[in-house]
Amino acid sequence: MGRVSVHTQISPAPPADLPGTLGALRAAGHHYRTVKQELRDNLLARMRAGEDRFPGIVGYEDTVLPEVERALLAGHDMVLLGERGQGKTRLIRSLGGLLDEWTPVIPGSVLNEHPMRPLTPASRALVDSAGDDLPIGWLHRSMRYGEKLATPDTSVGDLIGDVDPVRLAQGRTLGDPETIHFGLVPRTNRGVFAVNELPDLAERIQVALLNVLEERDIQVRGYQLRLPLDLLLVASANPDDYTNRGRIITPLKDRFGAEIRTHYPLDLELELALIRQEADLVAGVPEHVLEVLARFAREVRESPSVDPRSGVSARFAIAAAETVAAAALRRSGLLAASASAEVLGGGPATSESVNRGPRLTPEAPVARVGDAVSVTSTLRGKVEFESGEEGREIEVLAHLLRTATAETFRTRLAGLDLSGFTALVAEGGAVETGELVSSAELLRQVGTVPGLAKVLDRLGFGDAPSPEEAAAGIEFVLEGLHLTRRLGKDVTESGRTVYGGRG
Repeated sequence: MGRVSVHTQISPAPPADLPGTLGALRAAGHHYRTVKQELRDNLLARMRAGEDRFPGIVGYEDTVLPEVERALLAGHDMVLLGERGQGKTRLIRSLGGLLDEWTPVIPGSVLNEHPMRPLTPASRALVDSAGDDLPIGWLHRSMRYGEKLATPDTSVGDLIGDVDPVRLAQGRTLGDPETIHFGLVPRTNRGVFAVNELPDLAERIQVALLNVLEERDIQVRGYQLRLPLDLLLVASANPDDYTNRGRIITPLKDRFGAEIRTHYPLDLELELALIRQEADLVAGVPEHVLEVLARFAREVRESPSVDPRSGVSARFAIAAAETVAAAALRRSGLLAASASAEVLGGGPATSESVNRGPRLTPEAPVARVGDAVSVTSTLRGKVEFESGEEGREIEVLAHLLRTATAETFRTRLAGLDLSGFTALVAEGGAVETGELVSSAELLRQVGTVPGLAKVLDRLGFGDAPSPEEAAAGIEFVLEGLHLTRRLGKDVTESGRTVYGGRG
């Protein structure tokens, strides 16, 4: 996902009934408003109508969003402070949705000048000469958002602008404003501009933003040029960076009207809601498996083995859910190939032989709790561990995953009689499951189990679960019984899991 996004989108075509000239715009009763007035008016209108002001933002309804709304109503520029993966950029990008859907501009204006408030000498001269006959264009709100990821190599020219040597070579004088190539900030005039990870911006570059925030104008290489910019400036920062690795210089920090702290989801339900909204799942993932992953993310976040200063991104749980779904899809594909090979006489399955063979009922991809084991290795790079845990990262994550699974088991199945499952392995019996054990094979081993219907109902599968859902429920019970020391468990050399007696 690109982090510099100033007018890189393709603007939708404006409605045909919008005024086409400055005179028609005036006749339609249009009044000029600043960006902050637009945001205030549109925010109030959504409040009064009971509409969602920030679609897609989960978990901030009672904490962060009220502070953001107060800042917008006050007309304050703001800085959002929070650890990685707390949705700061998502929240900042949603602010553009509070702008007017269409706004009039002078066609060809690099600064998106309003025809009633031209800024540059050339635009003022154009308006004076054309008058009410001045043709106007319309800019969609999606094109009024700019964003820059602050990096140490960012220059004043990138943000504010610089002299264009090509225009000088064309014969224009150095004092001509037309020789300036404007940077990202002025090109987002009449919009919302975001600076992500502001402390990473060199302090001498931060100085260039002082005039933008206070005097609302820009200066380029000593030009006697005052262009009163009209924009909302929003920045994000990591609190650790804010105080240690980098800092926001005091004069710039003083110019932000609001400093707002973000946070990770405060409770399990919000963590689950975020996973459901953001995860792109390629297979079915039952609710109890999602709950295990949500609890897992929270356990990792609170673990003393993990560096609390770096945080554990919400993307950790999202990626975990996607990985588990992918494991289920992989099992479905491999079991289909294996079944085809058996039907064709036990030879190796190829794409040609599978296509030539009889049509088989495939294993539907449904995730099981055992699929979560794979995330401990694939996601360890998303976690910063304390220095004393070097070499134990997977072991730590595996322990936290077991803890999350046990908590989910106790919460979901508390009070149920599970003796029918422990009876499965009485007198030396065993149940074998694993990554490549089909649901049909697992159900054959289990047969009729007293209490299974209540378990599946408690897990949300309803009265008629599919074989794959039933297998997911059975595996969850077996793992939970093992984690609560009521069943033994062994892993074979082939990777299969065998649940048996406690001994």
